[in-house]
Amino acid sequence: MDKDVSMDMNRDVDTAPTPERLAEGLREQTAAFAAHVDGGDPDARVPTCPEWTLRDLVAHVGRAHRWAAELVRTRSQEVAGGPSRVPVDGSEPWRDWLLEGADLLVAAAEEAGPDATLWSFVGPQPPAFWLRRMLNDTSVHQADAAATTGGAFTIAPDLAADAIDEALLMLSGPWAEKARPQLARLRGEGQTLGWRATGAPPAAWLVTRTPDGVTSRRSSAEGDVNVSASLADLLRVLSRRLPPDDPAVTVTGDRPLLDHWLSHTAF
Repeated sequence: MDKDVSMDMNRDVDTAPTPERLAEGLREQTAAFAAHVDGGDPDARVPTCPEWTLRDLVAHVGRAHRWAAELVRTRSQEVAGGPSRVPVDGSEPWRDWLLEGADLLVAAAEEAGPDATLWSFVGPQPPAFWLRRMLNDTSVHQADAAATTGGAFTIAPDLAADAIDEALLMLSGPWAEKARPQLARLRGEGQTLGWRATGAPPAAWLVTRTPDGVTSRRSSAEGDVNVSASLADLLRVLSRRLPPDDPAVTVTGDRPLLDHWLSHTAF
């Protein structure tokens, strides 16, 4: 990847989970995802991803873990092809297959070691990049699985906070508009969005729309629009898995600014 589109995915080093916590979190979230989908109707539609069935959702998560594991295992310096085996129906044990994929990625990261570098879509990164990326992808899809099968979305506060950190960083990196040109519509003239976690631990983010793109930082400063919810629900709002009108969410200020943001941040 060109140097001008690389980015620092370890920006908030004081709050970022360790590789060990990322590995533990990946296993936690994969187990939660598996608990939701195991025994579910393979043809059930996923309400938060209506183009997918539950079978598609499971296949996506399991394949992504194996794809990332192979990339890390080989220390690939270029994008790698993914494995071909996916569950095609509900007859095989989805739970075991899913947990195996997470274990493969954790084992590959441990074998590679923290100082290895390999390909990522934001430039060369250590294996922890892919632990974090797959953990946060799995967390969002756990919300999809819960919505499909009627379960409750669960995530530890530290993992939810880091998922929000990463989500906002991915929207503000210089590579983002190259990957998703529609993100250019998020540029602005200084409009701000505040994201505030209620309860403990305290956490807050401020997003600013500038003429050059989006910036974000940890801050409790007031925005032109402010969204308050638990860390888990804040993550679901940001990932468009929970509508801001939900009773668990409080929105104050410029609501059209929030609606515009949510309508252009599909990633």
